[in-house]
Amino acid sequence: MAEGFAKKILGDQWRVASAGIETHGLNQRAVKVMAEKQIDISKNNSKLIDLQYLNTSDLVVTLCGDARDRCPVTPATVRKLHWPLPDPAQAQGSETEILQVFRKVRDEIEQRIKQLAQTKNRFNDWT
Repeated sequence: MAEGFAKKILGDQWRVASAGIETHGLNQRAVKVMAEKQIDISKNNSKLIDLQYLNTSDLVVTLCGDARDRCPVTPATVRKLHWPLPDPAQAQGSETEILQVFRKVRDEIEQRIKQLAQTKNRFNDWT
């Protein structure tokens, strides 16, 4: 979901990619709730972190639980942000309740990426 919003909100001015410390496949509930925002992530796929790509990044954002602690060490020149969001894939309950968790996380990611876009000019000072 973060990659979908980042590509839409940040546009071509940013090189956007998502990866994880584990791969789990594309979650169809994520596809569904992103489609509600007119963002198609149906062709996205779950990728493992590419250390070379990670180490040449200006900014790395980790999401959910222990991702910050389990993310590979990056050079000091790579700015890191952690957004401690719940992992919606771990939600339990009825389908309606689970989708509500996905929507809540989706909306939080959207707001955080919009805030990130507003601070874009400050990133130039990081490198």
